[in-house]
Amino acid sequence: MKLPNFPFLPELIELRRDIHAHPELAFRERRTAVIVARELKRYGLEVHRGLAHTGVVGVLRAGKSKRMIGLRADMDALPIEEQNSFSHRSVYPQCMHACGHDGHTAMLLGAARHLAQHPDFDGTVVFIFQPAEESEGGAKAMLENGLFERFPVDAIYGLHNWPDLPLGSIAVHSGAVMAGTCRLEIKIRGRGCHAAMPHQGIDPITAAGQLIGLLHTIGTRELSPLDSSVLSITQIHAGSTWNVIPDEVMLGGTIRSFNSSVQEQIEAAISRICQGVAASSGTEIEARMERRYPPTINSIEESAICLGVAQSLLGKAHARHDLPPAMTAEDFSYMLLEKPGCYVWLGTSEKKAGNVSLHNPGYDFNDKAIPVGIAYWVELVRTVLHPADGD
Repeated sequence: MKLPNFPFLPELIELRRDIHAHPELAFRERRTAVIVARELKRYGLEVHRGLAHTGVVGVLRAGKSKRMIGLRADMDALPIEEQNSFSHRSVYPQCMHACGHDGHTAMLLGAARHLAQHPDFDGTVVFIFQPAEESEGGAKAMLENGLFERFPVDAIYGLHNWPDLPLGSIAVHSGAVMAGTCRLEIKIRGRGCHAAMPHQGIDPITAAGQLIGLLHTIGTRELSPLDSSVLSITQIHAGSTWNVIPDEVMLGGTIRSFNSSVQEQIEAAISRICQGVAASSGTEIEARMERRYPPTINSIEESAICLGVAQSLLGKAHARHDLPPAMTAEDFSYMLLEKPGCYVWLGTSEKKAGNVSLHNPGYDFNDKAIPVGIAYWVELVRTVLHPADGD
């Protein structure tokens, strides 16, 4: 693997660490947006601000072709208390870049800078810096604000750092890469009473126990073994003291799947099981399912392009195309519903340094991956917008 030389790399690493030290939550990425816009203007790009509140778009044109592609990075942080002790740790309580979006922002800025200095492509590149990827649907908000009407790209591309992959590797999926997600809330209403006289009430906690066990059989007993899905109950809220059976129990959780038919099967099974437990326990049970992000599905042609780019850049051994999709979710999926494109995983792990997972309070983006990400973006632009294919 021989990457291009990026003389500005030390400056970019310093910028990445500054963003890491000053994380901002969904739709509040004001400082980050100012930095991004300032840098893009400094590189000579046309800059647009205000899409989805804090979104920033940079436009770079070269040659005469009307072809246009979009490259996307996310900017927001997570509401997590950072446990790192290095000098660029978060200065804000309960807020940190635990998912590496600081690295995503830095890599896309680096690609914009290099391509502005070396515009050896024919067409238009739209650099999309998106707010609010973490659960708030910033991609959808940008689309609703007219992103693709104002910048009618032919295809859209994204990436995410992936600590489960070694540094210097990229994984490309043809088809599903990440799952769709659905938020689950279940309210179980009984009748509270003294815990020493349970016969005088209707116990929602007993009903909750039965319900949880049955819900976890949906994936193994109601769906085909070939249909991947996850249903996890992650919250139980009930009671306020040790000797009172409460009136109500609240359950919370998540549903993950890769297609709408499986999702519909799961939702129907949840509704049926809730009705059955309610009838047998004498409780009232209400299930609320809120579909969040759709599955992230790469298009076939664009996946092949990205795989070819990864192979030419890193070598075939480091361009993976055999990995299963992940049950995590990503709002880049909304963009892929509108345009063809591909979302890849960028390896960041070094065995000697351990492997801290995403969304962990001890996570930090590996700066050694920055030149790999920049080189991938640059090679992708040169491949898709090759001058020989221009109008």
